[in-house]
Amino acid sequence: MIIGVPKEIKNNENRVAVTPSGVSELVAHGHTVYVQHTAGEGSGFSDEEYIAAGATILPTIEETYAIAEMIIKVKEPIEPEYRLVREGQILFTYLHFASDEALTHAMIESKAVCIAYETVRDRQGLLPLLIPMSEVAGRMSVQEGARFLEKPQGGKGILLGGVPGVKPARVLILGAGVVGRNAARMAAGLGCDVTITDISLPTLRYVADTMPDNVKTLYSSRHNIERELPHTDLVIGSVLIPGAKAPHLLTADMLPLMQPGSVLVDVAIDQGGCFETSHPTTHAEPVYTIDGIVHYAVANIPGAVPYTSTLALTNVTLPYALRIADMGWKEACKADPGLAQGVNIVDGKVTFKGVAEAWGLKYHELEL
Repeated sequence: MIIGVPKEIKNNENRVAVTPSGVSELVAHGHTVYVQHTAGEGSGFSDEEYIAAGATILPTIEETYAIAEMIIKVKEPIEPEYRLVREGQILFTYLHFASDEALTHAMIESKAVCIAYETVRDRQGLLPLLIPMSEVAGRMSVQEGARFLEKPQGGKGILLGGVPGVKPARVLILGAGVVGRNAARMAAGLGCDVTITDISLPTLRYVADTMPDNVKTLYSSRHNIERELPHTDLVIGSVLIPGAKAPHLLTADMLPLMQPGSVLVDVAIDQGGCFETSHPTTHAEPVYTIDGIVHYAVANIPGAVPYTSTLALTNVTLPYALRIADMGWKEACKADPGLAQGVNIVDGKVTFKGVAEAWGLKYHELEL
């Protein structure tokens, strides 16, 4: 198969979808790999390393899309890329269709085969291609929260961990999945007073058994969240419904309950956000303020630490990419029903229910 690896052009997205090591594996399996010039530069990989691994370097993104049977990316195509995706081409990347109507319609019109990292399942029903980036985003959410709690950044001027004689910050984490648990570990390690919520009691029991004593669990309800907000300095939203829009757990009328300079970090923003007042931001302009509350809603948080993120991501995506390239996407999906769940759009038809429901589109069963 002919594989193309374009350079990411989303704002401050420095990750790359395939490392030189990954190129070596693909070439060893008999595939041809084209990498766009400087695609790996942001993650610390030079064109020379890709050439040594067996790739051919192409100068432009247009050439990379035009030659490839399968495009492997990190983030969803943005508007300048829509026209480059063509009928029958396999697009293997994060897509998050349920939060982007324009992208959804563009990929329907392209008639490409769109396989979304974020809805692929493993045999345990987990999301193997989402987990490593959720781990990164969860840990970074506390790091970014600490940054924007600083007074020069618009925050209330609180040090997360406090100091002897001064209480630490209070952190509220909505959702005890992979993002939430990683955020809790980071915040707890800094000495914060942490509360983590979820609607799953088995999950809360697991958290209670495995987290330090400064992490407390709370059943997630509007009433409980409202009671926490007046005393909370940092709220981290980490709720996920795979492939579908995130629910709004913190609504606009709840903002006045918080103290001015408090910070909201919406890690669920790439699925529409779990705060009603959230809208996507970028690493160039990461925050905005509403009712005195600082909102951080960067849709590609791991892009700020591309070396770590690229290695963590490609560790899990490469085996799937090899399977698709070796077998073709249909045979690979027949052999792995979990991979088949990653197929969101094929030949202009929406084949993932969460995407169809998000935009009122007709859902089609995937035909293999």
